[in-house]
Amino acid sequence: MKPRLPRNFEISPPDAPSRRQFLGRSLGGSLILAAPYFVPTSALAGTNRVGANDRIGIGYLGCGRRSAQLRNLPPAGQIVAAADCHLERARQVAQRYQAQAYQDYRELLDSPDVDAVIIASPDHWHALHAIHACQAGKDVYVEKPMTLTVAEGRLMVRAARATNRVVQVGSQQRSMATNVQACKWVSEGALGKVQKVIAHNYPSPWHCNLPAQKTPAELNWDMWCGQTELRPYHKDIYTPRARPGWISFQRWSGGEMTGWGAHGLDQVQLALGTSDTGPVEIWTEGPSFAPPTFYRPAGRTDAERLCSQPTVFMRYADGTLLTLGNGPPGGAIFIGDKGRITIGRGTCHVEPEPLAQALGAIEESGRESHMANWFACLRSRERPVADVEIGQRSTTLCHLGNIARWAGRRLRWNPERETFIDDTQANQWLSRAQRKGYQLPTL
Repeated sequence: MKPRLPRNFEISPPDAPSRRQFLGRSLGGSLILAAPYFVPTSALAGTNRVGANDRIGIGYLGCGRRSAQLRNLPPAGQIVAAADCHLERARQVAQRYQAQAYQDYRELLDSPDVDAVIIASPDHWHALHAIHACQAGKDVYVEKPMTLTVAEGRLMVRAARATNRVVQVGSQQRSMATNVQACKWVSEGALGKVQKVIAHNYPSPWHCNLPAQKTPAELNWDMWCGQTELRPYHKDIYTPRARPGWISFQRWSGGEMTGWGAHGLDQVQLALGTSDTGPVEIWTEGPSFAPPTFYRPAGRTDAERLCSQPTVFMRYADGTLLTLGNGPPGGAIFIGDKGRITIGRGTCHVEPEPLAQALGAIEESGRESHMANWFACLRSRERPVADVEIGQRSTTLCHLGNIARWAGRRLRWNPERETFIDDTQANQWLSRAQRKGYQLPTL
């Protein structure tokens, strides 16, 4: 029998309005969780291993653009549920797959038919969705970027470990044959000592003050805003990449620094063999950071130009220098004593030619997909190729890039403690204020 959610997972205390009554207003204050909150490991024994012939019931948290791209499941998977704060979107997915639709994701997590969830909600919802899924006994596939802040990523790791859940982060280049082999060449010394890495110059987010518009029917906008401050609805906030969309706004995202950076900087971590750690020093050079505020819908080009400066630099403990410059968006240029390797999404270029010939061609076939890797781990209970700890470390690089621009000064970073050294102001950017009713649990 699958475990049901602990009672303090419910929306309302016994004397408060019912779930149905309360959903019309907000999620309510009961998300302020008190320890102990974890489901004991012993209670999860029935879900720790999926049988060899069992279909795996998958629920979707978020039913937008990215969710649609993640519905081509391996044969073992069966879509059984979908949740979205826009109820009509959840209903459309449910109708297509003969599944159950929910507006409140916690009702989905309470379903015994759901074995695991795919989180494709906006960035500011990833942490709460993932932590609650783990605590409900569900394994997790969470889209990148994994987090909105460094602090909430560490809570996600703790939740996964305490509940023995398999958590895969959607950094799918860790499952692409070309990328894996190219990063392996770098990490195993094909270039000799790596002196310099040039990644892409990802823009940081900017500010938003778009005017209010009428909220669409069946969209719970309070729920969509989640932990962030409640502000009026506007379609060009709600749409991910519109004019410009929430991905570009600091309130809900880290901009393309965390959007594309979660791919490219993850490849840097893999190639340098630093997937469990990070740089020790971060700084900027160039004009002061001056992000604009959007008062009306507009294109992203000018804002991204303004938010791509100053230039960000990071240094690892072994002296390797990482620069955010003219590298490819999905990877980086690695420069060593013996040559250079440029890694993009599914691409690799080795220089000089004698080194390329010595390394040979990359075998493209025979590697499982990122989703298939997660499914295999749901059965084996092994950690996937983009485990939650790996996702935390790679996404932290993205956050460090943004914080460096915000601070505008040299920062020293302790990757073991995940704090800045002797810098109270910079450490304040490692977390954010959370709106009452949507706070993350203290783990």
